[in-house]
Parts: sequence; C-alpha cells; structure tokens
Amino acid sequence: MQYAIGIDIGGTKTAIALVDETGVIVENATMPTDLTLTPDQMITNISYEIKRQIDYTNISNDDIVGIGIGAPGPIDNQKGLIVNPPNLQTWTNFPIRDYIKNEFSFSVIFENDANAAALAEKWIGAGQGSENFIFVTVSTGIGAGIVSDGQLLLGQLGNAGDIGHIVIDPSFGQCVCGQYGCLEWIASGTAIARQGSEIMEQQLSTKEVFDLYFQGEPRIVQLIEKVFRVLGVACVNLTNTFDTEKIVIGGGVTQVGKVLFNSIQEYVQQYALGDQRRKTEIVPAQLNQNAGVIGAAALCFKGISF
Repeated sequence: MQYAIGIDIGGTKTAIALVDETGVIVENATMPTDLTLTPDQMITNISYEIKRQIDYTNISNDDIVGIGIGAPGPIDNQKGLIVNPPNLQTWTNFPIRDYIKNEFSFSVIFENDANAAALAEKWIGAGQGSENFIFVTVSTGIGAGIVSDGQLLLGQLGNAGDIGHIVIDPSFGQCVCGQYGCLEWIASGTAIARQGSEIMEQQLSTKEVFDLYFQGEPRIVQLIEKVFRVLGVACVNLTNTFDTEKIVIGGGVTQVGKVLFNSIQEYVQQYALGDQRRKTEIVPAQLNQNAGVIGAAALCFKGISF
C-alpha cells in the first residue's frame, strides 16, 4: 500500500492527513491557521504534525509517494508560491513548496485548494462518473475547481475558478480585494458572520447566524435568503459559462443542509439558459470537510488527471 500526505491550508484552519492510495484517511489533524504566526512558523507546526503522523502510524518513508498541498489563491503553481490571498494577507509571495521540500525528502506538489478538492470529488466523491462538473467551496472564502471534458482547468498559474471575486452586486460594499460586491464578500461564511453581526449589533459566528435563521429571526431570514439567492446567481453564471452537468458544493456553509441546496436548485431551474442547463444538478460534496486534504494527497497519486 502506498500513501501520500495532504495539506489543506484554509483561511481559518489547516488540515493535515496521511491518506492511502484508495483515498482513505489513515491519520489526520487540524490546527487553526493562526495569522499571528509568521508563515514559516506555521510551516514548522505543520511539519511537526506530518512527522508525528508518520511516527504514529509506523509507515515507512519508502511507502510515502509525496506531499500534496492545497492553498487558497492567487497562487503560482509553477514557482510554488502563495501569492497574495485576501484571507491570508501575511502569506504574500510565500514559497511554501520550497519550505516543505526543505523539511522532507518527498516530492511536493502544490495547487489551488479548490482544484485539489475538485480532484478528490472526481476521484472518490460526488464527481465520480461526471466529465463536466464544478466543485464550489463556500467557507471562509469562495472558490471553484472546474472539470471540463474530464480535464481540470488550471489556468496559467493554477488560479482558474477564483469565482469568489466575481462581482455580483456592487451595492454590498467593498470587498477586501478592493472591488465592490464580490461573491465572497456577500455569501462566504465570513461574510454571513459579518453581516449577521452588523444586523444584530453583536458579534456572531456563522453558525450563530444560521441558528437565528432557523429560529425565524426576521432580519436574519432576510439576510440568508439574500445569500442563497446570490449563490444561485453564481451557479447560474457557472452553468451558463461552462455548460456543466453538475455543481458540487462543499465547505463549512453547506452544513446548513438541504435548505441551501434546494434554494440554489430552484434558482438554477428558473434562470439558467436552456432546458438542459436548467437541469444542472446541485449536490453536496460527498467528502464534506475532507475534500481539500484528500485532494491534496490525490495530487501525489493522480497528478491533475483522472
């Protein structure tokens, strides 16, 4: 049996896992993505956890094919850089691939986190059997991995699918990227918590905002219905642009459940162009919060092909 190590760096937390060649997680851990630490301090913590997992599982280094890393864009997958992600502002032009290579003798592969998650869903998740689908993550930020005719679309530096900074409605105000009305500024988990806190005039988490939604708080119900509609707009844009058969949605915000998927499906059925596009399936990620870390490991087993 062969194994790979997956590292999924997010704006809120970082996951590290030892994954076998069938996609099963053998050992894993998560840690906060602590922006009070320098990136190299975070890499020290990540490296320590990798070594702990290898020691704990007693797996030989000879059986480990490599380390895969997924991180939010913009990235430069040619140079191995995290360039300047809005949710990791202290990681500007950080050479993450070189840092990991300096710690280990394994090969290291680096890609955008949404692309890695799309690879995982294609491999053993909701994208199995689909040659055209889009994986959308709605979490601290929003991104997408796009599979078209069986190929993962990367772009020149690995940043294709950075849909979080497509402008949806400028009236929502200025995003951290500088534009007005970005999808991520309106509908990410971070955005939901921010807007809910402003409405209720108290600091709320995303979960607490959704709790108020289910309790029927009128102002929060209005907010969440607006968020769902905006996510529907984004999915219509995606299916109109890429003519995809399925949109797989993952990330922390999807834990709200069927109400989100039903709302987006209804919007797509009403507004997508053409009868076939209106039939685009809107489905939850099968790998839940593990898509990113399994996908990062899959980079070592699969590369970017299927």
